[in-house]
Formats: sequence, C-alpha cells, structure tokens
Amino acid sequence: MSILENKYYGEESVFKPENLLREAKRQKVKEDCNIPAICLLDPDGDLLDYLVKNNKASKNECWACYHSALYHFTLDGYTVGILPCIVGSSYAVLVAEQLFVSGCRLLLSVTSAGIINHQSEKRFALITTAVRDEGTSYHYLPAGIQAVLNEKLLRLLSGEKTDTPFFTGASWTTDAPYRETPSAIAAMKTKNITCVEMEASALYALSVVKNYNIICFAHLTNSMAQIEGDFEKGEEFGSLDTLDLFSWLLKKLQSANIF
Repeated sequence: MSILENKYYGEESVFKPENLLREAKRQKVKEDCNIPAICLLDPDGDLLDYLVKNNKASKNECWACYHSALYHFTLDGYTVGILPCIVGSSYAVLVAEQLFVSGCRLLLSVTSAGIINHQSEKRFALITTAVRDEGTSYHYLPAGIQAVLNEKLLRLLSGEKTDTPFFTGASWTTDAPYRETPSAIAAMKTKNITCVEMEASALYALSVVKNYNIICFAHLTNSMAQIEGDFEKGEEFGSLDTLDLFSWLLKKLQSANIF
C-alpha cells in the first residue's frame, strides 16, 4: 500500500486534539486555562536551557500535553510559551495541533539546519517554502501542493530587506537526516534550496489546511558534520541571537495584529 492511499482530505479526523487534551486535563487534574498566544518550538532545547539557567522561564501549568513540557518567559512585555526538543515533522505537528486548540495564535519555530546554498552574511533563514520529503504533510495536503509560508505573513516579513535579521530561502524537510546522500544534496542544490531541516514542510502543510499562523526559521549552523568544529551556534549556543530575532519579529507582527 502506498503512503498516499486512504487520505480522504475532505473528511474530519475522528481523533481530535481538543478531545485528547480534555481527557489529559481530567486525568492530570489540570485547570482549564489558556496557554500564551505566542509559542515557540525550540528543537535543540538550547534557548530554554539558557532561560532556565538565568531564571527567566518557568513551567506553564495550563499545558496538558502527555508528550511535552511547556514553559513561558517574557520578551519585550509579551508572554511567550516555549517547548524544547520538538524534533521531526510528526512530533512538531502533533504538538502544534494541540497548541492551537489551547490558546496559541502564533507559532514560531527556529531549528538548526544544514547548509546547502548560503550566500548571505545572515545566519537565520525565513523558510518561505519547503520540499516535502517527509510523511506527515501528506496527511494534510495532497501531493503536488506546496508547503508554503502564509501569504500575508510572507508579504509582511519579506517586504523589508535591509533591517531584517534574516534572509528568505527554501528548505528541504526530511524525516531521515542520516540519508542526506551526496546525490540528494546535489539535487537540492540545483533547485536552489537553502538548507535541510526536519519540521518546516509539515508545519506549513498544517498552516495551509487550518489557516494557522506558523513561521519557520532555519538557523544555519552546520555542513552536516562534514568538518570538525561544526554546529557552532554562537554565544550561549545561539540563544542571544535567537532572542534578538524574536524581539524584531514580535514588534513587526504586533503592529499587524497577528496575535
């Protein structure tokens, strides 16, 4: 049987995230309260480690997910939820579905990514479209439809080129990082793909189908460990640069009433 069979895109799922969380709250005796409207996926976990180490983040008790922990911190007066170590398309989408029925209105993701084509001095890439080389997105979007950043968000974020702490690029999302072969990488270079990572195409497929505000960034940190000294992210494992990125984003998005 093909992975593309039996998808029935027009039907609702029997298993719903809100129903799972209802039972989780009952079992865990959780208060029925909303999480922050702004949430962040921190796949490497480095940003949360930095925040906890400096007493800037605390556990959020409104989150009832069985599989992850939600913390919150304050940035420029905004309360931001943060979830560490959400790695891979299926896990990212599972958590994202639950975030949006729990009060989230804007989901950001910054993941370390392998460099394929990088011609900018900036190390953060706003992923505008992603090659769907994973399985999760095909449960949301039929084959042949692109997984892309929401058009309104794209116009808002790509309109100014000079003062942005990022550049725009396309990503290759894979669910098999240890099958990034020379021939596969070469093929992506011919398509002018900027980087390779593990979540964006599935998160954007979810965004397309459910009209959720999801923005994915790649932190270009490595060349797939082909050289020693790879995976250097900067001071505090890139946490300070990442916070600067989010500070810029929140100012831009708040002015457009995104959250």
